[in-house]
Amino acid sequence: MLDEKLKLEDLLEKTFVASDDDNINSVVIIGAGIMGQGIAQTVAAAGMDVLIVEKDEKHLRKSKHSLAESIDREIKRWAMTSSEKKSIMARISWELNLDKINDYDLIIEAVDEEYELKRSIFKKLDQAARKDIIFVSNTSTLSLSKIAEITQRQDKIIGMHFLNPVPKIPVVEIVKCLHTSNKTVEIVKSFAARIGKTPVEVYEYPGFVTTRAIVPLLNEAMHILLEDVATAKDIDTAMKLGYNFQYGPLEMADMMGLDEVLAWMETLWKTLGEPRYRACPILRKLVREKKLGRKTGEGFYKYDENGKIIFD
Repeated sequence: MLDEKLKLEDLLEKTFVASDDDNINSVVIIGAGIMGQGIAQTVAAAGMDVLIVEKDEKHLRKSKHSLAESIDREIKRWAMTSSEKKSIMARISWELNLDKINDYDLIIEAVDEEYELKRSIFKKLDQAARKDIIFVSNTSTLSLSKIAEITQRQDKIIGMHFLNPVPKIPVVEIVKCLHTSNKTVEIVKSFAARIGKTPVEVYEYPGFVTTRAIVPLLNEAMHILLEDVATAKDIDTAMKLGYNFQYGPLEMADMMGLDEVLAWMETLWKTLGEPRYRACPILRKLVREKKLGRKTGEGFYKYDENGKIIFD
């Protein structure tokens, strides 16, 4: 009798979760940088409406142009069609304030990897959004539990760590905070599956799985370059052919954005204190010079207007 009751309760809970997930048909994305654009494209391509909120008109126009250009490059490669672009762009709206966020079902924060910035955004969102809306952060290294403390909905705070380029990478890390409810986890895992991602649950810890594992590889490749053991091209070629990587570590860093990679390293170095996370001087030099990788046209490589590496 007890077993039957437990099975019934389990069935009811799953049914309730599924019905909640059915209500996620629209998403707000806070921040329209590389990651925000990629998330927006992915969600819109899955047939959901998207509202992107940026901090000012300049960044909004730049982001809208950048997203359109990114999709155009895919069209040139025959990876997408013009009609798919029209469909995606038609589902995305752009705003400079939070006035319309309560018309949407889920909020994803995708701003720069800065603790105080994320805390301030979550505080504003908590005051402006309906109490039933789940907040998602795309943080890759910061403590979500500490960020969640600023809100009155700690059970509805969760991480979705997407990898760049978001539309092409089929995995997303689902990060449960100290007080995140199981219901929130299930809803977000189902949402991840609906937008074509395989959800991987991870414990809250600096760097989670993907960032913590990739950062030492990127850093060591940079040291190899700094020590003039091999050229950037040869380092990447060796790793791609030797270990069947799609991209070499230096090309990968350029794709991620060297400022983002440096921010990850600094956070991991500060929180874990292990030498393998201490950023290579060549990375700091490139970031100081605003050579941030593919998004600025130069990093470890130089890039043409289509984002392809220019080999000398």
